Amino acid sequence: MSFNTFGRVFRFTTWGESHGPALGAVVDGCPPGLTLDEAWIQPFLDARKPGTSKFTTQRREADEVKILSGVFEGKTTGTPISLMIENTDQRSKDYSEVAKAYRPGHADYAYDAKYGFRDYRGGGRSSARETAARVAAGAVARLAIPEVTILAYVSEIGGDRIESFDAGEIRNNPFFCPDQAAAARWEKLVDDARLAGSSLGAVVECVATGVPAGWGAPLYGKLDADLAAAMMGINAVKGVEIGEGFNAARLRGEENADPMRPGAGGSPEFDANHAGGIAGGISTGQPVVVRVAFKPTSSILIPQPTITREGEATELATKGRHDPCVGIRGVPVVEAMMALVLADHKLLHRAQVG
Repeated sequence: MSFNTFGRVFRFTTWGESHGPALGAVVDGCPPGLTLDEAWIQPFLDARKPGTSKFTTQRREADEVKILSGVFEGKTTGTPISLMIENTDQRSKDYSEVAKAYRPGHADYAYDAKYGFRDYRGGGRSSARETAARVAAGAVARLAIPEVTILAYVSEIGGDRIESFDAGEIRNNPFFCPDQAAAARWEKLVDDARLAGSSLGAVVECVATGVPAGWGAPLYGKLDADLAAAMMGINAVKGVEIGEGFNAARLRGEENADPMRPGAGGSPEFDANHAGGIAGGISTGQPVVVRVAFKPTSSILIPQPTITREGEATELATKGRHDPCVGIRGVPVVEAMMALVLADHKLLHRAQVG
């Protein structure tokens, strides 16, 4: 299987499967001399790990990271940084029926059609378990962009959007929700779906502040194009918007413009940010805003029509432990991918213009 690497200067490769002994990432291109240890990475993994509430999968994984290379005396050496996370709570027997039939909404059939063989235990490489490795790599990426602050949060679950924003509320509830009232509504919404054996979709918004003007490149190295590719590469993501996104198609030109006026030091001050901090593929100095749509978790207990590997009709209800709303744990993954793309573009910018 190819295409397990992302990035150009700051690159990372993930490895491992959902029910293998371990998974991890190799980060290459990280600048030397940055302070790094497991204690820096672990809080980001803790935010993503399963079993933290009844609104996420009850698979119990400590998700403890080990640094195997690339660090000496607490500093990055400039050589590949290998990160490993052991799997400790696999229940492969839960997938015995999946070995015989394809789960609707999953990558089972597509993998079989491409490779003629698949790891049916939790989906193997197609499992969202792989995102733990991305979060670990993203923690390393943040060290390369200390000037940037990244904050993601859930803005919508099951079609119910937030109506207010308080950043202090994001870590006060199990939904990464900045709206206390919405979080209270979502408790019943997600729990009802879970008890019914179903699932819900979600929208995650991510804002990066402190990104200077100039990162990114025209045409084939656009910052927004790389962000879109990074977010679309996350499991269960079916849509990405930058700034106004699809809503820009509903606005008039004067409504969608980001008017400028003279600011301090010769840099402009913007009166709006419909572009999401990126123009012509290059950052403008405004906050970079990305919105990511996660589909409802395909693993549900409600039987769905499908076929066996032999092409015979059957029904399948996915057993095991699954997220009733996978977008909730998508928040730290979206933050990680934002960090990885920005770190790569910072180094690309430095390589070209010094």
